[in-house]
Parts: sequence; structure tokens; C-alpha cells
Amino acid sequence: MSETAFDPSQIDCEAFYAELRAIRDEVEASLGDEDLRHLRKIERIGRAATALGVATAWAPNPISMAALALGRSTRWLLMHHIGHRGYDRVPDVPPEYTSRVFATGLRRFIDWPDWMLPEAWKYEHNVLHHSRTGELRDPDLIERNAEKLRSAPLPDGVKLGALGFLAVTWRSFYYAPNTVRALLTRGKEMADDVRPPGYARTLWLEGYLPYAALELVLFPAMYLPLGPLASLSALVNSLGAEALTNLHTFLVVAPNHTGEDLYRFDGPASSTAEVAVRQILGTANYATGGDLIDYAHLWLNYQIEHHLFPDVPMLRYRAIQPKVKALCEKHGIPYLQEGLFTRVKKMLSIAVGKTSMKRASSVGRTARRAATAQTATA
Repeated sequence: MSETAFDPSQIDCEAFYAELRAIRDEVEASLGDEDLRHLRKIERIGRAATALGVATAWAPNPISMAALALGRSTRWLLMHHIGHRGYDRVPDVPPEYTSRVFATGLRRFIDWPDWMLPEAWKYEHNVLHHSRTGELRDPDLIERNAEKLRSAPLPDGVKLGALGFLAVTWRSFYYAPNTVRALLTRGKEMADDVRPPGYARTLWLEGYLPYAALELVLFPAMYLPLGPLASLSALVNSLGAEALTNLHTFLVVAPNHTGEDLYRFDGPASSTAEVAVRQILGTANYATGGDLIDYAHLWLNYQIEHHLFPDVPMLRYRAIQPKVKALCEKHGIPYLQEGLFTRVKKMLSIAVGKTSMKRASSVGRTARRAATAQTATA
């Protein structure tokens, strides 16, 4: 089906979903020790990067900044997949690699110390974003979140400068406050500019201050025996690592659901099958391949597969990606996969208001019939 002739309301979502379930069954039957070995391998790489950054932080240098940043990005990667229950069903999985234990309680400071509260991030991301992808209620819908910037009478260069600032600060500037707000307003409808009771206390005392104390106070203090210059150098390297980690995660996260070739949806889905199709229509992949490529993208190069199967080990996405792509082709569903920087350009074009995303009022034949019947009885 050509792109110009594509009509989302013509998709047989139920037929597609039935075959998609077969792929899911294959994945669940194949889980095993290979997944745990792969997880530990990625964890070791991240720890080695952190160790290199620590060992070289006594003087300001890009090696320390980059190594510390990679370690922090790796902790985010592990949280993303473990927090999604990706390893909960792997046979003989150690408790520390399950969503019930990883980054919970005091383990937060071992597994995933960050500006965000783990429980707040899991609710905002796993529950709200994944269940509402592309809807107006999706908390991470960039086209909606950037509406003021899109409509501002400013030169594109100024708008891009604002996005550049966001890119190097977004975990603290965007994600931390928005995840806390989502957690505290769970089950309630509040205007975007309303802060729920306890918001400032939770954000600062449980989010900002613990992480800042760890990475911007205690970490530099470790180098005081080497002198104040070494301690100051460690602070500089830690701040540089923050900027790099933010930039890295922003570049691989933000473009996944944004572009003039991706869809937004006017309302909620009418079935689980429609939800699955929407995840594909509203998502793009990057280049895929071996561990080097996948690690550089933090496994978000398989974003389509991740949104279809968020609770499977990261290693499995590489195996199922060609099967999902072939299934989409069979059912005439557009499957977008482009290089990272091509997707970044399309995301920036949306954010500054040069282009807009596609819109779909109904997806699938069942949804189209329901919408038609509702219109007829109105």
C-alpha cells in the first residue's frame, strides 16, 4: 500500500494482532540464561565506564566526562528494561534484576540514582506514556508539549537554542518535575500549570537533593585528599557528564514518536489490537544491529518492538524486529526505520513548528464502524 493511499481506518487490527501474539509466544518460550548473561554484560560495560570516569576525574578532561556519562546512561538503560518487567519472567532471574527489587528503596542509590524518583518515572513512562502513545493525554507528546515554542513569533535559531538547552538539562528540567507531578496526580485531572499538594517537597527532598548530593557533593569530596583543585576538577567532570548524559538520552528518546510521518490520535483506542497498531503508526525505529549499535542507541533503536512488547528482555528485540517488520508489510502497516539524525531533524522540525504530525480519528475497521455508528445516533 502506498503512503499516499494509506488509510489507518482500513487496517484489520484483529488479524494483525492475532499474528503478533504468535511472535509474543515465541519470545516467551525462548527466555533463558542467555538473557541474563547479556544483561550482566551490559551492566559490566556501564560499571567499567564509571570506573574509568572515576579514575580520571582528578583533572578536567573529556575522557572522564564521557566515561561517567556512559555509566549514567547505562544505568538509565537498565532501569528502562528492568523497570518494564523485562526480566521478571526469565527463569531463575536473581531478585535484583526484577522490577520488584531493582531501584526500590535504598537500592535506588545502587541501581539507578537519578534526578527522578524511580516510582514516579515508572508510572509516567510505563503506564501513562505507553498506554496513551500519541494521544493528547500522552505526557511525552512533544508536539503538544512544545506548542508554545511552535507558535512563538521567534526565529528558528532562537527556538533551536531553547531546544539545545533542554537537550543538555532535560532529565532535571523536564523529566523529574513531570514524573513527580504525574505520580502525585494519579487518577486526578488537573490543569498543566497546577502543582498538586506535596509537589515541591517531593521533587526537591526526594528527587533533586539526593542526586545532587551524590554526584555534585559527595563525588567531588572523594578527591579532597588530592587537594582542592582535584575536587573542583571532579565537580567539573561530573557536570560535564550530566550534560553528555542528558544529550545522549535526549537524542535517542525524543525523536522516537515525533515527525511529520508519524501519527497522533484524536482519542483513546477501542481495543487491545488497535493499541498495538497505534504503537507502530506513532513510532519510528533507528538503525539496528549488534551490541555496539544497539548499545549506542540504548536499545531504543527497537522502539516499535519495545512498544509492542515492553516487558521482554532487550536482547529479544533484535530477534523479533525482522518478524515484526515483515508482519507490518503483510498487513499494509507503515513501518518507519531511519537513521538517528534523520529522525532528530524531523523531531526538531515539529518542535519549532515547521511541520506537523499526521492525525488519525480512527484506526482499524472496528474503530471506524464504531465511530460511524456513534455519529449516526448522535
